[in-house]
Amino acid sequence: RNLMGESLGSMSPRDPKQLEGRLEKGINKIRTKKNELLFAEIEYMQKRELELQNDNMYLRNKIAENERAQQQMNMLPSTTEYEVMAPYDSRNFLQVNLMQSNQ
Repeated sequence: RNLMGESLGSMSPRDPKQLEGRLEKGINKIRTKKNELLFAEIEYMQKRELELQNDNMYLRNKIAENERAQQQMNMLPSTTEYEVMAPYDSRNFLQVNLMQSNQ
């Protein structure tokens, strides 16, 4: 009750000063703990920021790599496998007539 400011009239003249000292110590402990938690959170966030920057750099490099590969694919002439084959030259092949029987 004294901590809440109640029943202070029944206290001796020294008691309010002691109570004030205890309250200030308690508040200082709370502030110290709060600051520790805030600094820990800031440190964590800074590490996380660095991780995210590294992830972004990696992803940007991947995107650029994929875009370069896509551009190279687009620069190649569009060919089918039939167009890639060498032209047929009948002089280089034996002609076989399957209708004739082997004699």
